[in-house]
Amino acid sequence: MFARLALCSRLPSRIRQSNVCPVSTRGYSQAKFVLPRPHGKSSAHRSELKQAKRIVVKLGSAVVTRGDECGLALGRLASIVEQVAVLQNQGREMMIVTSGAVAFGKQRLRHEILLSQSVRQALHSGQNQLKDMSVPVLEARACAAAGQSGLMALYEAMFTQYSICTAQILVTNLDFHDEQKRRNLNSTLHELLRMNIVPIINTNDAVVPPPVPNSDLQGVISIKDNDSLSARLAVEMKADLLIALSDVQGLYDSPPGTDDAKLIDIFYPGDQQSITYGTKSRVGIGGMEAKVKAALWALQGGTSVVIANGTDPKVTGHVITDIVEGKKIGTFFSEVKPAGPTVEQQTEMARHAGRALASLLPEQRGEIICCLAELLTEKKDEILSANRKDMELAAGRLSQPLINRLSLSTAKLNSLAIGLRQLAVSSGNSVGRVLRRTRVANSLELEQITVPIGVLLVIFESRPDCLPQVSALAIASGNALLLKGGKEASNTNKILHQLTQEALSIHGVADAIQLVSTREEVEDLCKLDKMIDLIIPRGSSELVRDIQRAAKGIPVLGHSEGVCHVYVDSEASIDKAIDVVKDSKCDYPAACNAMETLLIHRDLLRTPIFDQIIDMLRTQQVKIHAGPRFASYLTFSPSEVKSLRTEYGDLECCIEVVDGLQDAVDHIHKYGSSHTDVIVTENEETAEQFLQLVDSACVFWNASSRFADGYRFGLGAEVGISTARIHARGPVGLEGLLTTKWVLRGEGHTVADFSEQGSMKYLHETIPVPQGNFN
Repeated sequence: MFARLALCSRLPSRIRQSNVCPVSTRGYSQAKFVLPRPHGKSSAHRSELKQAKRIVVKLGSAVVTRGDECGLALGRLASIVEQVAVLQNQGREMMIVTSGAVAFGKQRLRHEILLSQSVRQALHSGQNQLKDMSVPVLEARACAAAGQSGLMALYEAMFTQYSICTAQILVTNLDFHDEQKRRNLNSTLHELLRMNIVPIINTNDAVVPPPVPNSDLQGVISIKDNDSLSARLAVEMKADLLIALSDVQGLYDSPPGTDDAKLIDIFYPGDQQSITYGTKSRVGIGGMEAKVKAALWALQGGTSVVIANGTDPKVTGHVITDIVEGKKIGTFFSEVKPAGPTVEQQTEMARHAGRALASLLPEQRGEIICCLAELLTEKKDEILSANRKDMELAAGRLSQPLINRLSLSTAKLNSLAIGLRQLAVSSGNSVGRVLRRTRVANSLELEQITVPIGVLLVIFESRPDCLPQVSALAIASGNALLLKGGKEASNTNKILHQLTQEALSIHGVADAIQLVSTREEVEDLCKLDKMIDLIIPRGSSELVRDIQRAAKGIPVLGHSEGVCHVYVDSEASIDKAIDVVKDSKCDYPAACNAMETLLIHRDLLRTPIFDQIIDMLRTQQVKIHAGPRFASYLTFSPSEVKSLRTEYGDLECCIEVVDGLQDAVDHIHKYGSSHTDVIVTENEETAEQFLQLVDSACVFWNASSRFADGYRFGLGAEVGISTARIHARGPVGLEGLLTTKWVLRGEGHTVADFSEQGSMKYLHETIPVPQGNFN
């Protein structure tokens, strides 16, 4: 018989029913059962991997063995088993091709040899003190023979914890050359999968002959190692996905560790010529070249392939499940090459063109912005036509606040154009402006000048008017820009981006602003920490929080919520209070600077000012939610608020009662989002206290919260409103997209010149900076 089959004695209940009791493991979703996808064609995109039904997981020697190559990495192996169990219990059919028998056997044999040597030496010398003992070189086949049973017992014990049964199959290359044995193997594996058993397959290293180079016959891959074995099995079994885990992040365009090595996200057949392979891994008999060959063979056979790192402690606990969820892990092999550039290529193009943009004269950048403003008005019919398509597709699918943000109008486009022209005029002295000059010593002068941040990633939902605004600010500040808009505004974003590139092309920098239109997940974009310098999210609080969690290596500028307050003081003017509250809530309820909570001084209850405010809100059809204290004053109150931290984004608001100024400030600090907060009062001393005490990005007196906007502040445009405390706060305009660098000019100065024995002394004299001085 070609294979040795060892079944555990206890078959799981899933033989009798389609599902085992769910396993709760580290928050992995116990997803719905997966329907099989038609085999014969590999997945074109990572997102399609979610539909993979039959999956082969190949564990390389470097993944399974410890760093000393003697024994197994038990913690790593347990984590992998857990993930395989999760996917198996989701209704998928999992198979494992494993290494590790040699390492496990080496550990056992070394222990036995050392033990027998110590006994012999003790008997020979008659003393307890033993001489140095050396372990002879162990033959790999003997190690495999000694390690196979122990390796399988370990897998069986681990999978038993998840009520999953396993079976061991050992094969050699010869087994695949015999048609009858191939049919038997295929039949055995199908029967095991039918019974919801996880087959664990390995080459029979105890008897396998040394690999023969170039022994592939008639396009059929020969079994030289577990890479070729996993590929052959995946194709034979019509697997949907092969996950090959190794000790590198994936496939690089040159050997990992070299200066210019870049991880390849997607590898296409025909790209082999662009790859320089390094040495093989520290253990095992295959290398990356063998993995790529096996992967391409499996891909040709209709199986999708991902090569990823199974040893990195940061990702090992979820690498397999992340791959199946379509996340950007390792190198994905695809036969479908996209028409446009990858997001990595777009980022490189943007950075290169962004540097050229930054080197333009201020007047040239201003010309680009003015050209974009003209195009917004000249092409308004095309823009509005594209926007109508998006609105029609969004009808019934999006909430009303999102639809309001999605909508464009002639008035909005005209307002955008005005803001852009204003920005073009005001931004001339921004990049390269000298902020400080210091004479460090004679003929040694230091300058601090403004420079662009680099490459910005702006992720926005629904609001297509954000695209020209942010683009103009990036142009004015000399920054490269990567834009990721929501699919609900795809038609509008596409034409607005085309107009932006048309404007940029007048000075040859069209690539400086890129629109990401691939299926790139936001979480994956946030991992480009070596390519992107700043992320600016514009959208829902959920979007912003998700980005802040995902972007661990890139700064994020923005606010997660817009819970804005208006506090009506006991000394407020009736007319001002009504006007400010009405405008703050009703002018544009979907905006992040709209009022969400109205704070009323306790003394105003049951007074004309309070009644008129309530009447106005009802006339404007604002749904009122009562805060806990406000509800306690009423016999029949409106619906009590579920949370005082709610951002409604619609014609809804919360009303709460406070005892006075300090109580209002305390409420804002406890429940607000540090965005924009307002006081309405005629008492100047009370107002000044409020302005000083409230720790928000924008604090207003007798003015609508809707003024918290870059255009209304005279910034021309804004990339968003930041509630952060570092770098930029409030509406972020041009200044928030600049950083500085230090320029030192000398004449051969050295630090040794300023030592005790040196001839020079530090002066540190401030040199006046003339108005409009540029580097």
